[in-house]
Amino acid sequence: MEALQVVYRPPESLTPYPQNARTHSPGQIRQLMASIRQFGFTNPVLIDGERTVIAGHGRVLAAQQLKLVQIPTIQLADLSPAQVRAYRMADNQLATQAGWDRELLALGFQGLAELDLDFDLEITGFAAPEIDLLLQDVHLGDPAPPDDTVPALDPGPAVTQPGDLWTAGPHRLLCADARDPASYRRLLGDDRAQLVFTDPPYNVPIAGHVSGNGR
Repeated sequence: MEALQVVYRPPESLTPYPQNARTHSPGQIRQLMASIRQFGFTNPVLIDGERTVIAGHGRVLAAQQLKLVQIPTIQLADLSPAQVRAYRMADNQLATQAGWDRELLALGFQGLAELDLDFDLEITGFAAPEIDLLLQDVHLGDPAPPDDTVPALDPGPAVTQPGDLWTAGPHRLLCADARDPASYRRLLGDDRAQLVFTDPPYNVPIAGHVSGNGR
């Protein structure tokens, strides 16, 4: 095998493979754009002798949206048409066969979280909830601090009824309908809440209702 040579070419000079089976959502393209802005274009696009993209369609789309003048490419002109077709599948599929050591991955994110970063951790391609769960896993084996140890309770039968207002030191807990303004008047009086946590509405399907569909 001859030594591979990286040649910088305009993204517009590359032709996407018309039968590319790999899809790229708008959300993924935005992630690629963020990665390129932060780290640069570090992964050359593979092309054949006719400058048709073999691997890197998503990166080319991201480069075009970023209006990059040139991007690194490697031309695999010595591969036969059959080899090119097979490599397109292999390049996409083989990466999906790898897994993650969640403990080491969590430790990696913990190390990043402790640094003074000038970028968001989601630039790694992991969503914020995934990162939160991983960071939570890091501490699962840690013993709880004494102040956080909650003794076992025997709750007994339920006695609270709608309308009951409980006080515990400076805290007040009202069993009532959160949709009724009268509930807040009874709980707060003339005070005003500084912060409200809510999660409405309930039992709403996600698909077709509140999903972003990549936007």
